Amino acid sequence: MTDDGLTQAELFDVFSNARRRRTVRFLKHQNGSCDLAPLVEQVAAWENDTDPDDVTRAQRRRVYISLYQTHLPMLQDHGIVEWDADGHSIELLPSESTFDPYLDRHVDGQRAWHTMYASLSIGGVIAFVLAWLSVGPLSAALAPLVVIALSVAVFLLATVQHVSRRSGRLPIPIPGR
Repeated sequence: MTDDGLTQAELFDVFSNARRRRTVRFLKHQNGSCDLAPLVEQVAAWENDTDPDDVTRAQRRRVYISLYQTHLPMLQDHGIVEWDADGHSIELLPSESTFDPYLDRHVDGQRAWHTMYASLSIGGVIAFVLAWLSVGPLSAALAPLVVIALSVAVFLLATVQHVSRRSGRLPIPIPGR
């Protein structure tokens, strides 16, 4: 159970929907509050992989209806946002650190760490095999050096990833800004 009285199952249920995750992510980017119109435009743009200025009326309407009738009331019922349906204003409540782990981690524009790790691993295996087989200028005596270099590279990559996630969590790009 979290500090806010929400169980892990409730948080999984709330954030099982991409629109709710996107809503909270957008609110965090807007320093915790915004009106419904910009939220609708941005969520529709993310869902349709387009610029907010290029969102059609139909796309905007679909997102508006679901946010207004379903998602914002659910987020409010769980104490995640304060939603004024009449004034169309939304405010993220201060407990946002509670649900950070449930939000999308990979956003367009962020580093694809798995790709970097895979590339480094594949390159390291190829270098090790070439050294082990004594192909080209590499000799079997270099195999331990290749392993050490690969280990250092993985350690440095992991350190960079950790620091980038801890310090500022990499900015969330908002198309059109």
